[in-house]
Amino acid sequence: MSSPFTDLDRPPLSPRSLERALVTPGSLWTRVEVVAETASTNADVGAAVAKGEPEGLVVVAEQQTAGRGRRDRQWVSPARAGLTLSVLLRPGRPDREHEWRTLSPATFGWLPLLAGVALRDAVERVAEVEATLKWPNDLLVGERKCAGILAEVSGDAVVVGLGLNVTTRAEELPETNGLPATSLRVAGAAVTDRDPLLRALLRGFASWYAGWREAGGDAEMSGLLAAYRRSCSTIGRQVRVLLPAGETLTGEATEVDAAGQLVVRTADGAEHRVSAGDVLHVR
Repeated sequence: MSSPFTDLDRPPLSPRSLERALVTPGSLWTRVEVVAETASTNADVGAAVAKGEPEGLVVVAEQQTAGRGRRDRQWVSPARAGLTLSVLLRPGRPDREHEWRTLSPATFGWLPLLAGVALRDAVERVAEVEATLKWPNDLLVGERKCAGILAEVSGDAVVVGLGLNVTTRAEELPETNGLPATSLRVAGAAVTDRDPLLRALLRGFASWYAGWREAGGDAEMSGLLAAYRRSCSTIGRQVRVLLPAGETLTGEATEVDAAGQLVVRTADGAEHRVSAGDVLHVR
């Protein structure tokens, strides 16, 4: 890996300052680890789950060499050009300190959507870039993908990984078979400093997560459902959905329901509720 000081546009993150800012009494976050390089932050946090690590671990990689998204698609970025991180949540356990009860695994599907809302809030507030969410796991700037989210369930734990292109230059953006990629820099962001972006993301995530846990995993009661619907550019669009079993569903995405499912109305008027799938916005 190259020295973190060879590219002045891409300074390294400071683990000590992030810990001081984010690991505070009563906070969701218990430890913030910044690594120079790793194969996959989701794999690293998954290993911590297996060792019994408590909720609140954050692992941030300055460079990720084998990151992946849905359907094992590769997610790569130059060193320090983006935010690549994973967090450990245990919604399947009670939390006496916060007075949170155990949640049903049926609610866990809301966590990647919650992450998307927190990420969009941070990007719009700090970078001053308009962004939307493509159900279920992409952050779009215009019609280009700027970030992806991947959540993996392991028993009572959920590992949520995020990858955001920040200072990636146009010539460094990956070739994709789906949506073209972009970065905050390419989109003309007012701020591309990863430190305030990361702080805003994690603080926003913690706030939404606390509200969701306090509401017993009820996305409507916590306000998460309304926030997601406001942010989601998939609603109201003609879409083609590749379902996990290989079938394709085509129609109008009419809403995201209280379970976090995408509701698609096909040409015959039938409504289908989709809990997982790859979505293409049809122009």
